[in-house]
Amino acid sequence: MSEPFSVPVTVRGYETDVQGHLNQAVYLNYAEHARWSLLQAAGVGQSTLVGQGVGPVSLETTIQYRRELLAGDEVTVTCEFEWGEGKTFRIRQNILKADGTVAAEITAVSGLMDLKARRLVADPGGHFRALATEPALFGL
Repeated sequence: MSEPFSVPVTVRGYETDVQGHLNQAVYLNYAEHARWSLLQAAGVGQSTLVGQGVGPVSLETTIQYRRELLAGDEVTVTCEFEWGEGKTFRIRQNILKADGTVAAEITAVSGLMDLKARRLVADPGGHFRALATEPALFGL
């Protein structure tokens, strides 16, 4: 895939703090929205995951704030999956201002949990590949 998956978001006034900046917790909401949008676009909805007895879990998230965001700003939230050999994978995301300036960089370590055993599954990329109608969106 040449360009990462992305979704547009408009910063809403009620998401800002007393200084008028986007509240720090809302960056996580934007990242989560982009991740679920990617899953949906790849054909892996929540009902599909639950039906297979698995669910994505977040294990670690790091946010680097680069530029302020204000109410009314139009941003793009990107989402790229990186697969390794183990039970976890990384999700790299950027929140970009309309002019392309990086407002935030978000990196998450995630896994796919077996909902019955309450343990991470081996080969999460293989699971997503098998479930997806568009596995290329996952970089698979």
